[in-house]
Amino acid sequence: MVLNQTDVPAFPKINAIVRANGTAEVVVAGNSRNVKAAESLQQLRDNALSLVVREAKTLNRPVRVQVNDPEGQGELIVNPDGTKESVSYVAKASRRRVAEAPDPAAAPPAPAAAETPIPAPINDEPISDVPGTVPLATGTFMTLTPATTSTPAPEAQEAPTRRSLKETSFLVSAPVLEPATKGWRGALTRLGFRMDPSAEELSEREDIRTVSQHWPGPRTIAVVNRKGGANKTPTVVMLSAILARYSGAATVAWDNNESQGTLGWRTEKGGHDRSVLDLIDSSTELLSPSTNAAEIAKFVHHQTADKFDVLRSDENEEGDHEVTAEEVDIAHQVLTRYYRLVVMDSGNTARAANWRRMIHHTNQLVVPVTAIEDRAEAARLTLQTLESRGGHDAELARNAVVIVSESTDAKRAMSGDALKRAKDEAQRIADGFEPFVRAVVRIPYDPALVNGPIRYEALQPATQRAWLAAAAAVAKGF
Repeated sequence: MVLNQTDVPAFPKINAIVRANGTAEVVVAGNSRNVKAAESLQQLRDNALSLVVREAKTLNRPVRVQVNDPEGQGELIVNPDGTKESVSYVAKASRRRVAEAPDPAAAPPAPAAAETPIPAPINDEPISDVPGTVPLATGTFMTLTPATTSTPAPEAQEAPTRRSLKETSFLVSAPVLEPATKGWRGALTRLGFRMDPSAEELSEREDIRTVSQHWPGPRTIAVVNRKGGANKTPTVVMLSAILARYSGAATVAWDNNESQGTLGWRTEKGGHDRSVLDLIDSSTELLSPSTNAAEIAKFVHHQTADKFDVLRSDENEEGDHEVTAEEVDIAHQVLTRYYRLVVMDSGNTARAANWRRMIHHTNQLVVPVTAIEDRAEAARLTLQTLESRGGHDAELARNAVVIVSESTDAKRAMSGDALKRAKDEAQRIADGFEPFVRAVVRIPYDPALVNGPIRYEALQPATQRAWLAAAAAVAKGF
């Protein structure tokens, strides 16, 4: 299986290090493997690359490897069948040879032989054990004939220099690759046979690593679509739950609906009825240097299982207060004092003052859409509106993450044809958004997201995995 160079994943991280002293190692995701000794530098290279080929065969796909040897350094793509392709290569500067002074009594030198031409580089050549070769700038190897090699006189060689202690360390900075925990590989590991994780497990670990990172300063995510029923509230809950669970960062989900929002209906209620209006009224106290962090609990509703808080919208049906742009500023200032991550739900009116002020504070835009054409069209118009405003709004639109959820109606039909049509429609919509935003993620249908309170643990494993990928795509924008 040979992919385009840009399609080959960068994980696991592989380094092949060949040293002039005759030792070599291959480091796979921090796990070092010694290379079998050899009589020549080229054989040492081949022995190192054979370990990389083994890794490619295990993953059943090409892998990237960073090569560093006495002749130079660069990056190769190694395929399971042993073929390799060069991505980059930089030869190290060769030492200048000192010519010996000519002997006047010696016979005149013979005419120089014609320079042996260098064969054209081959980018897809099986790795072979050919002695007497050196790497070309393309990352392939060229055989040298005896006429092109010479040994400088001992007196002409440069004196060895002592390395500084600052240039070395006994600490191993790369993480150790943990054995597989899932699938048949994980089962064998539990039986005592240590197995490396599969590509799917490595991908999941990378997504977990991404959402688990901390970043300097607070971050605000806005979840927007001007059409109701586009999955905005479930998206807010899922992103908040995953980011709070894995990163441990203080996270709040804020219902910034200009009318009565539904975030409070789909999440756990605390022991009070306070909303964003109460928080705004108490902002002076909450922003006081003498107020401790626990005071925020009076205004938010903690999700005991998913580890994030909810700031509800005003639920007074008789009230006519609409949150202003200035009040959004106040609430945002309070929340970013107590939380590192703010995930904002929104209403359906992009012209509303609180909607536009939310966008002003946003670091990452998320556009959810169910796989129904009117929801997709509303998502497109939402992005178009922001792009037409230019500046910060347009930049958010270009770097948005679109989350496409499969239609629920087709799933309820329990028809094989209906299910296929739903999946095809979700793929069509995802493909349509792909050229215009930073990332598009598809979410399978899950009944746990349809009605009632939303809990991460209630989702099916495939849905949990898809939402983890979505959260990782969002976190990459931080």
